[in-house]
Amino acid sequence: MSLAVKEKSQVRLVFLGAAGVGKTALIHRFLLDTFEPKHRRTVEELHTKEYEVNGATIKVEILDTSGSYSFPAMRKLSIQNSDAFALVYAVDDAESFESVKILHDEILELKEDKFPPIVVVGNKAEAGGLRQVLPEDALSLVELDWNSRFLEASAKENENVVEVFRELLQQANLPSRLSPALRRRRETFPKEPPLRPPMNKANSCAVC
Repeated sequence: MSLAVKEKSQVRLVFLGAAGVGKTALIHRFLLDTFEPKHRRTVEELHTKEYEVNGATIKVEILDTSGSYSFPAMRKLSIQNSDAFALVYAVDDAESFESVKILHDEILELKEDKFPPIVVVGNKAEAGGLRQVLPEDALSLVELDWNSRFLEASAKENENVVEVFRELLQQANLPSRLSPALRRRRETFPKEPPLRPPMNKANSCAVC
């Protein structure tokens, strides 16, 4: 995966995943620092934030997509027009993890890129919560097989939410310019490292 940084003034991040996994919850937690426990069906919503960085305006678009497969044309268009992808599943729903695999293959096909900028997010990773997807299994697939990034997060408990967006911006080649702006936006970053199981592998593709 190329880490070359290209100067951009606009970047679009898209959140994809099955219905009810918490895509909207993650976005609202980041932008508004709020959490709504009741699931609300989303068709498609585009959020825009502008950041002033070194005298330049950087526009970040965050696209929240439907978890329904009733909108294949809309999903295809959102993939084609986006710069980085958050593939979200719920750790208590194994079927939603299978949906991530399907979305990954669709992105590869549409973007014609062997290593597209993808962050896989295991949401609903609350301490003591129910779990059907083990973090070590997801990490092995995502980072070793796909050469992408993996994080577990909790929109409910505000765990690793900012880290998800920081990873997406790194994947979209905007790491150094937007990190200070993100810091000002949410004031504090998580002080703990991402919820990631230990793995003994010499060829980790972690992006710092």
